[in-house]
Amino acid sequence: MMRRVLLGFMGIHILHHASRGEVTGTFMMAELSRHGYKVSPGTIYPLLHKMEEMGLLRSRTEVRNGRRVRLYRATPKGEELLEEAREKVRELCTEILGD
Repeated sequence: MMRRVLLGFMGIHILHHASRGEVTGTFMMAELSRHGYKVSPGTIYPLLHKMEEMGLLRSRTEVRNGRRVRLYRATPKGEELLEEAREKVRELCTEILGD
C-alpha cells in the first residue's frame, strides 16, 4: 500500500516539474531524492513510460554531449490531472494537519 502511495506522490512531483518545462529521468531522480525519496532508474523510467502511455506526458529525444536524452513534458491531460491533484492534496492537508 505504501509503495502505491509513494508512486502517486512521485507522479504528482513529475507532473509539477513537467508542467513547468522539460524534465529528464535523471533530473527527476535527483529532485525526488532531494525530497527524501529513494528512487532508482528501475522505478523512475517505468513510471515515466507509464505516464506517457496514459497520455499525461509526451517525450522527445535530443542528443546532448553525444548521448541521447529523453525529455518529458506534461500534456494538457497531465496538467488537468495535476490541477485536480493540487485540489485533493490541499483538501487532505487541511483535514489531516488542521486549520
